[in-house]
Amino acid sequence: MTAPVQGNGFAERDNRAIPFQGDQPYGMPADLVIAGAMEVDTTDERLWVPQAPSVHFRPLLFNVSQGYFVNILRVRKAGVLSRHQHTGPVHAFTLRGRWHYLEHDWRAQAGSYSFEPPGETHTLVVPDDCEEMITLFHVTGAYVYCDPHGKAEGVEDVFSKLKLAREHYKRVGLGEDFVDKLIR
Repeated sequence: MTAPVQGNGFAERDNRAIPFQGDQPYGMPADLVIAGAMEVDTTDERLWVPQAPSVHFRPLLFNVSQGYFVNILRVRKAGVLSRHQHTGPVHAFTLRGRWHYLEHDWRAQAGSYSFEPPGETHTLVVPDDCEEMITLFHVTGAYVYCDPHGKAEGVEDVFSKLKLAREHYKRVGLGEDFVDKLIR
């Protein structure tokens, strides 16, 4: 064992720059790194999966073993997008534009982070004076789309998003297996 070396006010060891020499846990998936993921203006348009008129998402991760997905949502129209309930927590980072929920008085704008608890039902709105809203969402569980009284009208989860992306990538010539690199 080597003696600690002082550096930057913290005790450090001479072997600090040596990579880990042990085995990683069995079955652990590979890391996923997407260069330029936040460069939304220069992204190949084929990577954006249509979800509704003027609404697209760019998938970054489909975690099928833990039931969550991470994507960038791009909305190029004002109005009500959807009313939905979350079955798990959601984290959102607004990159461009603005949006809010009819049920709350807060507003998400570029640079904002928001947390949405499981079980909450809300109605997503992009304001009339917003030309484009882009938000990164980390969604655990599902969206249950519902009417104003909470009656379920549809469900969206990691598997339905994955299916939609696979079909889109096949249709635009990237191949249905293009999405496989995003699955963990």
